[in-house]
Amino acid sequence: MGTLYLVRHGQASFGAADYDQLSELGRQQSERLGQYWRERGISFEAVLTGTLRRHAQTWEGIAQGAGYANDVQALKGLNEYDSEAVIAAIHPQPLQNPDTPELYRHHFRLLRDGLRQWMDGVVSPRGMPSYSDFLAGVTGALDHVRKNFEGNVLIVSSGGPIATAVGHVLGTTPETIIELNLRIRNSAVSEFTYNPKRHSLLSYNTLPHLDRPELASWITYA
Repeated sequence: MGTLYLVRHGQASFGAADYDQLSELGRQQSERLGQYWRERGISFEAVLTGTLRRHAQTWEGIAQGAGYANDVQALKGLNEYDSEAVIAAIHPQPLQNPDTPELYRHHFRLLRDGLRQWMDGVVSPRGMPSYSDFLAGVTGALDHVRKNFEGNVLIVSSGGPIATAVGHVLGTTPETIIELNLRIRNSAVSEFTYNPKRHSLLSYNTLPHLDRPELASWITYA
């Protein structure tokens, strides 16, 4: 039986012109996770990421902190949905930059509604796959792990694919997947045990590498 570690990328650049870029704190979160694993002698048989820049940068930080030198397989099926396209599908008018608490809450209310309609097949956000195709990309990565590996495997991805993977393994409702997605923290670790037949959830959304009083301010969500 192997263990699959799923890591959400470090803090990106929410509200900036280019979200797909780790902040300085995001780089620190990633490197600290690598240091934590190095201290515990954890290594990986294989590493898979999405193809987004924040995925690659998170892996680079982990590898630097741990001293890893794994080859990486980048899979488009591990990429995040386009949150702006999801919101635009139900709210075509331009939104203000979410730079106040109320605008931030409004952004995520719209995102919840848009995700639910996308998952139900009600809307087709521009430039995005259908939800069934998105799900197939995530489950394809899980199947790839089950069929090809036996030990520790690392996936670096985003909140959407990781929550979708957890929801798929547990057989949850779409509403639960959305809530799992919106609560996952930056650089959080989730774990599945796996064998050739199935994955089983072991942990979700943990931050063992940041479990120190002096690192409390490093815990972020966006």
